[in-house]
Amino acid sequence: MVTFTMILQLCIVLGALWVGSRYGSLALGAISGIGLAILVFGFGLKPGTPPTDVIYIIIAAVTCAGIMQASGGMDWLIQIAEKLLRKHPDRITFLAPLTTFFLTVLVGTGHVVYTLMPIICDIALKKGIRPERPCGVASIASQVGITCSPIAAAVVAFVTISNANHFDITIPRVLMVSIPACVCGLMAAAAASYRRGLDLDKDPEFQKKIADPAQREYIYGSSATTLDKQIPQSSKNAVFIFLGALAIIVMFAALPELLPSYETVKAIKGAEDVVIGDGVKVSAAALAKANIVASGLTEKGTVGLKMNLVIQIVMISAAALMIIFCKAAPKKAVAGPVWQSGMVAVVAIYGIAWLADTYFSNYMGEMQSALEGIVAQYPWSIAIVFFLVSVLINSQGAVVVAMLPLAYKLGIPGPVLLGVLPSVYGYFFIPNYPSDIATVNFDRSGTTVIGKYLLNHSFMMPGLISVTVSTLVAYALSSLFF
Repeated sequence: MVTFTMILQLCIVLGALWVGSRYGSLALGAISGIGLAILVFGFGLKPGTPPTDVIYIIIAAVTCAGIMQASGGMDWLIQIAEKLLRKHPDRITFLAPLTTFFLTVLVGTGHVVYTLMPIICDIALKKGIRPERPCGVASIASQVGITCSPIAAAVVAFVTISNANHFDITIPRVLMVSIPACVCGLMAAAAASYRRGLDLDKDPEFQKKIADPAQREYIYGSSATTLDKQIPQSSKNAVFIFLGALAIIVMFAALPELLPSYETVKAIKGAEDVVIGDGVKVSAAALAKANIVASGLTEKGTVGLKMNLVIQIVMISAAALMIIFCKAAPKKAVAGPVWQSGMVAVVAIYGIAWLADTYFSNYMGEMQSALEGIVAQYPWSIAIVFFLVSVLINSQGAVVVAMLPLAYKLGIPGPVLLGVLPSVYGYFFIPNYPSDIATVNFDRSGTTVIGKYLLNHSFMMPGLISVTVSTLVAYALSSLFF
């Protein structure tokens, strides 16, 4: 039964997320800590569990990607993408989102596309295409790629949490659903953007701008490019090492039998506590943790190396190889945007997920009673919940870590949750995310806008189309495969 106290505490959780999102950056995780303190010290709720496994993976992956950026490898990837775009400028509205999408898939973060955005705008202007068309959907694509990256927190968290809840899924099988689904969604958004707005030669506001010589020089005068950069072989080698690390991770995820296994002691299912000494009870789980074999309580077994550890080991090792052989300076990596944005994500996920887990774990029984009828009849409706939470939380990984355990406890099947995975991206709805704001600033024509009424911005239409189509296609694929 839902009580006033339960509603009040939920308001505290949502209030902490809302205030944190207004400040942005590290504040989202830090202010979640205030909400956590109020729930624990003010209301006496039992603290939840911080998502340490996901955090460790993010640190390892971001460190590797940051080192690759410091080596100059990211410049080479951007240069390759620019060559493709400039070769087919008339198809910029379709090619731009594909390039930003696959860059994010490779690196695991959408913050690698800032160098590419001015190039997309420049190509569109030189071709006479309204820059809002490719820029709006390209910014969306840079975030959509997160649910399709083998090293992104959202994907790894989905696999880790799903396996813990008896839905045996691997990273390649997630990508088998999410990549084609998200590409379909992005192409639908690009098609809708193809004739969006007035052509530049028919736009009275744009024509009025370029009538001023100074404005015309500002809009058309400079040309953003990376093609004049000389990329050393060491930078290219760093990319090869990074791609090799990704290939190893995907291989082990697809073929877990190749991983080493170890002897372990595990508790016998259904074993009761045993009394020792002065009435002290010891559980089978405690004996297993202490690696003690006890008749009727624990037994020897084998366990394979877990994928969360595989990802950490491979990513950290790849980062080390780049430092040793590719002239990658660790200090430069720490100062780079990839590493910094990744560490911000760590703090955000740490605070948000811990706050959410504390609230939901204390009221799981009440939530199951209130929601089990709805989710039993309409299990896909959890997609709406994921989307709405993401509007408040600027992190797809945090949404997965915070909400997926609740979804499993409500009895929603794993294949359904895999099908609605693209719905964890909703933070384009309120245009305060760095990639969206940066895209507006990069568009010198002024056609990519936030909008007078906040929600009538350039990212709303492609975002809604992309997420809706991606979720529908992923749901169909997941139903087909699983």
